[in-house]
Amino acid sequence: MTDSVETPEPREPRGEGTGRRGRRAKRGPLGRLALFYRQVIAELRKVVWPSRRQLTTYTTAVIVFVVVVILILTVLDWGFSRVVEYVFG
Repeated sequence: MTDSVETPEPREPRGEGTGRRGRRAKRGPLGRLALFYRQVIAELRKVVWPSRRQLTTYTTAVIVFVVVVILILTVLDWGFSRVVEYVFG
């Protein structure tokens, strides 16, 4: 994921400004919400979506990894329960 970086606008020295507030300050809550929505859509257009084959491959890899971790934890749990049962009775 990439973050868009905006360069800040140069600041004018105090007392020499035009007296106007910046663009961001003029927007109300609905204007800010609309801006956020437009920015989200713009970022989603930049995303490189995986193909169906890549998605299947990644999903399979995750499921296999999860099953392997479950098996390892099951074996460790069974082993520790045997040790505790042996030690404490």
